[in-house]
Parts: sequence; C-alpha cells; structure tokens
Amino acid sequence: MDSASSVYTAPVQVLIDELGRLPGIGPKSAQRIAFHLLKVSEQDALRLADAIKEAKARIQFCQRCFNITEHSECELCADHRRDPAVLCVVEEPRDIVALEKTREFRGRYHVLGGAINPIEGIGPDQLRVKELLARINDENVTEVICCTNPNIEGEATAMYLARLIEPLGVAVTRIASGLPVGGDLEYADELTLSRALEGRQRISAG
Repeated sequence: MDSASSVYTAPVQVLIDELGRLPGIGPKSAQRIAFHLLKVSEQDALRLADAIKEAKARIQFCQRCFNITEHSECELCADHRRDPAVLCVVEEPRDIVALEKTREFRGRYHVLGGAINPIEGIGPDQLRVKELLARINDENVTEVICCTNPNIEGEATAMYLARLIEPLGVAVTRIASGLPVGGDLEYADELTLSRALEGRQRISAG
C-alpha cells in the first residue's frame, strides 16, 4: 500500500480496492464510488449489496449457448421459433443484448467467453470453441456468423474459427463493415448492427 492510499482506514481501502477491480473503474472512480456508498443511507447501500448477492446466487450460464439465465437453458435457446441452423457467435452475453435489439437475427447464439488475446494469455483453449464445434455437429448448423468485436482480437478470433469450421462444410460469415474498427458491439446502435448483419460476408480462411 502506497503513502497516498494509507490515509484511508482498512475497511474503506478494501472497498476502494474491490471497486477498482471492476472493468473500466480506475483508482479515482473507485474512490468516488466508495465515498458515494459511504454517504448514502445504509438501506440504499444494502440494497445494492443484496442485488449483487441475489444475481450471483440465481444467475448461471445456459448449458447450450452460455448466455446468462436463471435456468439450465436460456429463453433464446428454448424458443423453438428460432432457426437452429444459423449460429451467431459473440464474445460476451452483453453482445446478445445488443444484437437482439436489432430484431434482425432469428437464429441462435453461442458465447465464446472472450476473444483470442495472446498478450493476456487467452488462447482458443480458454474460449468455448470445443463446445461450438460440438453444437455445429449435433444441431446440424449450416451457417456460423462471427459477430466478434471489430478489433484485432475479434478479427483474429473470427479467422481462427473460419479455419476450423470451413472444412466441416459450414458457411462462415462475418458481419459487414459499418462498425467502427476497435469498437465493441455493445456500444453500436441498432441500425448500424442491423445493416452489419444484413451485409455479412463469407469469410475465407485462405
């Protein structure tokens, strides 16, 4: 603990440290949130704590697509009106929310749990690639749409999947341009995502 952080009592420092572990929360933001929580009423603070505890207790990953759900299978997988022959592969469950807002996609999803990133030690074995290949075989999938993020990691993941899946005789497509390079799907607007889905293109593994 450095001299700047030692001015806080232990419980406050622990709170700041834990908040600082959240994605997108830097030291300054962690301090602001911590002091906000200390300032609000005990009832408000405990409501947040209870919400976190309940979510952790009740939410699990869908056994089929790995979306978040309260049940063994998520609502999207359980919906028999959706086309099981088309799989949309995304990095995280929050990407499904973004794509569903477009109302363009009527197939099913598969959540990888991230993207290939050697710098952070994330390779194919750390992603749900084996589960994806098993679904392609078991569910008679004819098209896999790679909706990984339009950044270096997302592009590398899409190309890796294309090399694996193309020999299986399954079409592998990539959402079209229109998404900003280096951006995330969850921040894209519905119209941009709709056009990206409509204009998806076949990936060539080379």
